[in-house]
Amino acid sequence: MPRILSIDYGQKRTGIAVTDEMQIIASGLTTIPTNTLTDFLKDYFAKEKVEAVLIGEPKQMNGLPSESASVINGFAKHFANVFPEIKIIRVDERFTSKMAFQTMIDSGLNKKQRQNKGLIDEISATIMLQDYLSSKK
Repeated sequence: MPRILSIDYGQKRTGIAVTDEMQIIASGLTTIPTNTLTDFLKDYFAKEKVEAVLIGEPKQMNGLPSESASVINGFAKHFANVFPEIKIIRVDERFTSKMAFQTMIDSGLNKKQRQNKGLIDEISATIMLQDYLSSKK
């Protein structure tokens, strides 16, 4: 079974998570500089079968798009043009960064480790993907 990939897109860094081949468990894959994302994805898709990609939809508390929505929507359009064969699934990404930070605290990371913004992005992508998998059941 092909994997599902999750992208926590940011202007500087992008966190990436992926499912196992049975689409049961989400695991953090990496965080990369956003300007290398397309090349990274081309390489990854050449090695692994991926049927869908989750891309976060940033929203405010009232459900309206947040300030970063236009940037992420632009990326989603770019992704669809470069990878037309891969399904895009948009998911609400509210609170994922806060949940990722709390996960870091709960797992016992010290203050210096919790300042690793790249790790927060990777955990955020993992949370989005695990929530999606849980909602499919």
